[in-house]
Amino acid sequence: MSAFGSVFMPEMAISWFDGSQWSNAEVVSSDSIQLHPGAHVLHYSSSCFEGLKAFRHEDGSVKIFRMDRNIARLQQSSDILALPEFAPEKLEQMIVDIVTRFADQVPEAPGSMYIRPTHIGTEPAIGKAAVPSLTSCLYVLLSPVGDYFTGGDKALRLLLDDEGMRCSPHMGVVKSGGNYASALQPIMKARAEYQADQVLFCPGGDVQETGAANFLLIDGDEIITKALDSTFLHGVTRDSILTLARDMGMTVSERQLTVEELLERSARPRCEAALSGTAAVLTAVGTFIYKGKEYEVGNGGIGETTLRLRRALNDIQWGRAEDKHSWLTSL
Repeated sequence: MSAFGSVFMPEMAISWFDGSQWSNAEVVSSDSIQLHPGAHVLHYSSSCFEGLKAFRHEDGSVKIFRMDRNIARLQQSSDILALPEFAPEKLEQMIVDIVTRFADQVPEAPGSMYIRPTHIGTEPAIGKAAVPSLTSCLYVLLSPVGDYFTGGDKALRLLLDDEGMRCSPHMGVVKSGGNYASALQPIMKARAEYQADQVLFCPGGDVQETGAANFLLIDGDEIITKALDSTFLHGVTRDSILTLARDMGMTVSERQLTVEELLERSARPRCEAALSGTAAVLTAVGTFIYKGKEYEVGNGGIGETTLRLRRALNDIQWGRAEDKHSWLTSL
């Protein structure tokens, strides 16, 4: 099977902002973007994106999951990066139109169609390091996908890093390529030295998130995760999982979690840990690595609550359970 996100539909939706107005959205070849080599995005990283999915239900229909939240987050990212404003209705129509165009290519469960709206600054001006791009491009790519983590049902190994940071604190809330790039070297080093799957960034002992997913600690009937602030990404999947946990009668604690408390709780038999994200969904963590020592989370495997929450979310996404929170959009 091809690596996650490496296969694309041959066409995408695209619109350009010329400094005064947006062009009508078009469907073009997915390899048709032309940028001046001095484009703002290539030099000053004026780029943000989203990740959401469309799911095929058993009756053959296709539904898009929580599109409104992802569009709102892209608007927020664009605003923080001083990119031109766009109407949410515009992007919604672009997404619906391109997914409809390739609806027959949406995989059946357990696959899905990954949707990648992207907004980049296009003005050719290398003298604007401290000035935003006046022009931009908004496009939507599609990629049919399976599981994000190739390890399948194997619990992940996380290196706890209490010295480094995933990105600048005020940029954590932005889904920008630069944030992912800044985490690459620590992740590569963790893989090489500790055979870790990811790095859980805990600057100053404050447990935040990994390079590509939010972090959840599940201790019995309680979920503990960092309270929303500007230092980390406000995940849509995170919000969905916490909502479903509350529906199940679990206690959700959004607060500061220290490395010390994390390791103390992880030793308990009923403790579980998981990563949440559009790509990862909800993936179990079985081992923490901290200061050269390994700490098993609970029994070191995939916990029952993690599986139950993941299944509850997947059942809504694939139409096997009632969509009580109106998260699905029909084509």
